[in-house]
Amino acid sequence: MLRASVAIVSPLAQDMTVYFYAILFTRYPQVRGLFPQNMDVQRDRLLRGLLRIVDLVDDPDNLVRFCSRLGRDHRKFGALSPHYPAVGECLLASLARFAGAAWSAELADVWTRAYGLVAQVMSEAAELDAQQAPAVWQAEIIRHVHRGHGIAEITVRTEFPYPYTAGQYASMETPWQPRAWRYYSPAHAPRDDSTITFHVRAIPGGQVSPALVHWAKPGDQVQLGPTQGDMVLDPRSDRDLVCVAGGTGIAPIQALVEQAARSGMERHVDVFIGARTAGELYGLDDMLRISQRHHWLSVRAAVSHERIAGLEGTLPQVLSEFGPWYQHDAFLSGPIDMVTRATSTLVRKGIPRERILHDPFDVPALEAALLPQRMRDQQGEPGEDYA
Repeated sequence: MLRASVAIVSPLAQDMTVYFYAILFTRYPQVRGLFPQNMDVQRDRLLRGLLRIVDLVDDPDNLVRFCSRLGRDHRKFGALSPHYPAVGECLLASLARFAGAAWSAELADVWTRAYGLVAQVMSEAAELDAQQAPAVWQAEIIRHVHRGHGIAEITVRTEFPYPYTAGQYASMETPWQPRAWRYYSPAHAPRDDSTITFHVRAIPGGQVSPALVHWAKPGDQVQLGPTQGDMVLDPRSDRDLVCVAGGTGIAPIQALVEQAARSGMERHVDVFIGARTAGELYGLDDMLRISQRHHWLSVRAAVSHERIAGLEGTLPQVLSEFGPWYQHDAFLSGPIDMVTRATSTLVRKGIPRERILHDPFDVPALEAALLPQRMRDQQGEPGEDYA
């Protein structure tokens, strides 16, 4: 019944989400401050969150895991347990309005019970997390370096130690767009001095990244939410690694390589870095310097829009020329198209999907990795397995 009702309102999703936030802010104006001024991105996230929950209604382990992560992530917005009933009331009113004649007392009861369980899991996860960690970490930009092609390396220092594992990502809020959180990966393994370096590309028309790249300067203050992500090294595995990076996707790959070097592991690591032109091969020199110090690291580059002997080709094309990879763990980070096609290449080369890890494509809290059993059972197109 939940899935059927979502299918009914999906064609009207944009209007429904506009209506939902309109009545939420009218009935409960005190919650408006939890949301960014520009609601375009937020409206899309509401629907995708609902779709993800409905997709998991018959998979309780993953549903609890997803809602728990969502509840912990919402702490940085200032969401509190008393806010959940207000959201549920307005959500059901919106569903009733746009489901039309399909809405019934029975369906209302199903949605009420389903939302109540989701809210309970989210609230309990947030309350437990509040006993263990702050909702946000205050940080100061201490270094800002332009790397060309609209990319900047931004180093911050947090007021208190910021826990993360190499390969994870952080959410960041800037003073230029309050409540608009964006996700960036530390470009190194954890340091002892509470500094973290991020690689940020200015996205044309973006709300946050252009300000970080072009306006930010040392002394500016930002906030970090808790880290997320499962694209981390498995200490139990002795398999070699193949890593694929495009653009600022080099950041988590570099962090993983640094962590591998720090741990003294003897597994071989192949890193492939891609760009459209040789001038855009961002991060290649850094990785080559690391490879000179570690015999187990090999670094190769590929360019897709320039004819250069030995470098010409897309990353998926170059990947297919090397290998075999079927005994490797794979880590991918970069543009969606590159990650999707590289995943297909590695699957054809024999790597099981559960050993191909990559960042979510958009909002980590909505695209968190599923538990291993569901990942093994999933038979979708490349790009549907988030990690």
